[in-house]
Amino acid sequence: MIHAISLAVAFVMAGTSSLIMKVGARAIEAEHRAVGLSLLASIKSALLNPWIMGGVACGAMSLAAYGFALRRFPVSLAYPILVSMSYTLIVCGAHFWLKEQLNVWQIVGVGMILAGVWIVASGMVKTA
Repeated sequence: MIHAISLAVAFVMAGTSSLIMKVGARAIEAEHRAVGLSLLASIKSALLNPWIMGGVACGAMSLAAYGFALRRFPVSLAYPILVSMSYTLIVCGAHFWLKEQLNVWQIVGVGMILAGVWIVASGMVKTA
């Protein structure tokens, strides 16, 4: 059970990492437009941006939790779950938090991805 929770933590942290790094990237982009930052100044801004650093921290937590989950789950099951659930979280978070627009194909695609992972996971359980 703890390994399943670890896998859930991994995909939540991976998705959260992408979303909060996007917030940081938007802030840096706005600063860049306003001041005209050089590449070196943009890198410095990224390293000092709490959103970017929070995203890096979430990414590290995701990696640690995923590594722990791999002790119990085969990578052929854990990785598709990690990626698909992270993607689903990112799409939903981008829509509701970042106000990004979704079209019907994106929604259908997420549904198909989740259905595919469910099929793979169901097959893994039956053969294990």
